[in-house]
Amino acid sequence: MLKNKKILLGITGSIAAYKTPALVRLLIKSGADVKVILTPAATAFVSPLVLSTLSRNDVLVDLANNDSWANHVQLGRWADIILIAPLSCNTLAKLANGSCDNLLTAVYLSSTCTVVVAPAMDEDMWHHASTKNNILKITSFGNHIIPVENGELASGLIGEGRMAEPEAIINWVTDFFFTSQQLKGKKALVTAGPTYEAIDPVRFIGNHSSGKMGVAIAKELKRRGAEVTLIIGPTQIDLPVMDKIIKVRSAEQMYNACDKVFEQTDIAIMNAAVADYAPVIISSEKIKKQQNGFSIELKQTKDILKHFGDIKKADQFLVGFALETTNEKEYALQKLRAKNADLIVLNSLNDAGAGFGYDSNKITIFDKHEKEYRYTIKSKAEAAADIVNTIVKSLYV
Repeated sequence: MLKNKKILLGITGSIAAYKTPALVRLLIKSGADVKVILTPAATAFVSPLVLSTLSRNDVLVDLANNDSWANHVQLGRWADIILIAPLSCNTLAKLANGSCDNLLTAVYLSSTCTVVVAPAMDEDMWHHASTKNNILKITSFGNHIIPVENGELASGLIGEGRMAEPEAIINWVTDFFFTSQQLKGKKALVTAGPTYEAIDPVRFIGNHSSGKMGVAIAKELKRRGAEVTLIIGPTQIDLPVMDKIIKVRSAEQMYNACDKVFEQTDIAIMNAAVADYAPVIISSEKIKKQQNGFSIELKQTKDILKHFGDIKKADQFLVGFALETTNEKEYALQKLRAKNADLIVLNSLNDAGAGFGYDSNKITIFDKHEKEYRYTIKSKAEAAADIVNTIVKSLYV
């Protein structure tokens, strides 16, 4: 599975670096093309000569060496995947905050490929609030974490924080490349963000949706090999590279954009927070302040999820979202039935750290048989992976 895969291995200053010669050997044995970057601190823990011999490539440490320059941009674009193992607490903080003081962090900031990290640190460091926050931040960037293991640590304590063993890392990377082909040949549609329903040229009816969750889902579908069309309402976030991005403003525009592509879609995920109502009359001029109050007559917008649930074919898979504040499960299941969806993803505004604007989310998924999949609070990138995993399971199991 790793034959001809280009893997850039970053090694940081951790005692767990002693495992990396075995990791390089296993990567080479699996058919991968491996290049190694050491941070300056890592050179105290593992020999560049050993790694160079095993990888069959020069090991890089510095941005520049005499009159030679290590092209960090080219390195970041060469790799199919950047694997940082071990990831020390110090380098984790640098990745989370955009610090760039060595070749590895420069390559990381210049990379266009997937980044996977295998943390290694003592248990108290691993459980520290700042470490948890940094882990959440780098996963919100779309990076992936290979879970730490529980066992004997360098301090002599027993607990969480051990870097995953080389065999476990190889299995993770192999699974990653396998999952990247799971949805190859499938066409996916994702809606994201809010809609803005104009009152006049200045004012609108809207909501607080940032579009982060929908964009994370689109990125995960793309990573799994799907051809993705992202239809997104007004947002301030940076948009990823997609096969097609359609920017809309109103519920009507979002409906029309979906209608044009739905028939050719295999998987449709309706994540957008579409306004339920829009003004009947839109003033062509700014409405002036009035002393006696002001009222707006509203009309219902098209129910996009229900419309496509009504017309979807047997081979089309439809996912809806339910954002609730009370009776969450009851309303989510009602929506699942009424909209003829294959999955409903429930968010509750009662969960701290979840909902509009956050980089994290807490979701519960209900399938068409009303089976419940409950998840803890995670980054939106991880929640997106949970959603896509459920879709894949529903499609192929």
